[in-house]
Amino acid sequence: MSAIIYHNPRCTKSRLTLGILEEKGIDFQIIKYLDDTPSAEELKTLLGQLKLDARSLMRTHEAPYKANNLEDESLSEADLIQAMVDYPILIERPIVKTDKGTVIGRPPENVLAII
Repeated sequence: MSAIIYHNPRCTKSRLTLGILEEKGIDFQIIKYLDDTPSAEELKTLLGQLKLDARSLMRTHEAPYKANNLEDESLSEADLIQAMVDYPILIERPIVKTDKGTVIGRPPENVLAII
């Protein structure tokens, strides 16, 4: 089995999730999404796999969320997805994808359901 993890090395939950993958002997690819930001299309795909809307994937306490008035309920899905492309710090982390599914590693043990 292999996995893809959208990872932020500075995030405790992301590091713990990565540790679970390592402990279970899962081969994985790390995407440091702050440096290698997913495109709008990739985010749409991930949202579909997670069965979430864009706002549900956003870290609403981050400065760019407030600074760009992203709490505005009139913003479209496309607007919110573009905001995550422009400000990847807004993307909830970590996201782990395997052949069995896609989850957010909050809590890190969520990854156990797809490995």
